[in-house]
Amino acid sequence: MTRPIKDLEGILLVDKPAGMTSHDVVDRVRRKLRMKRIGHAGTLDPLATGLLVILVGKATKLSPRLMSLDKEYEGTFELGKISDSHDSDGQILETRPIEPSLDREAIVAAMRNFIGDQYQTPPMFSAVKIAGVPLYKHARKGKVVPREPRFIRISKFELLEWKAPLGKFYVYCSKGSYIRTLVHDMGENLGCGGLLSQLRRTASHKLKVEDATTLQEFQSLAYAEIGNRLIPGPQALALTNC
Repeated sequence: MTRPIKDLEGILLVDKPAGMTSHDVVDRVRRKLRMKRIGHAGTLDPLATGLLVILVGKATKLSPRLMSLDKEYEGTFELGKISDSHDSDGQILETRPIEPSLDREAIVAAMRNFIGDQYQTPPMFSAVKIAGVPLYKHARKGKVVPREPRFIRISKFELLEWKAPLGKFYVYCSKGSYIRTLVHDMGENLGCGGLLSQLRRTASHKLKVEDATTLQEFQSLAYAEIGNRLIPGPQALALTNC
C-alpha cells in the first residue's frame, strides 16, 4: 500500500544546479510533495552547485544538528579581480595585475595562512541579518554596515590546479564559512585580489553529493519512489557522528 504523501519524513539529498537559490529548491520540493513542512540544512548561493540537504516533514527538527556539520567544497577562483559580492555574480569593483612571479608555491603559502581557527567577517551580499534586515538588502542600496566577525574553522584549503589567472581548490571547513570571502581574503593576502568563479559542495560530513538526486530527476519521480530516496531521521543522525 502506498504511503500517503503527508506521512513522508526524512532527509532528501539534492544536487543543486547553478542559478537557483536554496529557497527555490525547497519551493520545488514543496510543490512536488504538496507539503509545507520542508526545509534545508545549509544555504548554497545561486552560483554554487552540489549537496543541498533537504528536510522533509518531522525531519525539519534535525535542522540545528545537520546545520552544524562540517562541509567540503571544490571550486575555482580567479585572481586579479575584486567584486562587491566576492564572486563572479557580483559587480567588478577593481582589476589588478598579477605579478609574473606569482607561482603555485606562493598561492599555496597564502592558503596556509587561512588554515585553522579564525574570525571571518560575513560579506555584505549575504543573508545574515542586522537588526532584522538581511545584509544583501543594504548592499543592493550601496550601503555598507558594520558586521560582527564570526568564528569559523578552515581545516583544509588546498590548491588542486593553477593556470593563471585561474586556480582550482578544495576546502574542508566548519559551518558558517563563506568560501567566496575566503577566496577574496586570500586574494588580498596575495596583493592581486581574487574572486570565486565556481563552487560545488561535495559533502556535509558523511552526507555525500554522489548519493544525491538531481532536481530534474526528483521532479520526474513517482511519489512511491520519493519515499525510497529519503534517509530516515535516525539513520541521518547516525551519519552525523564522527
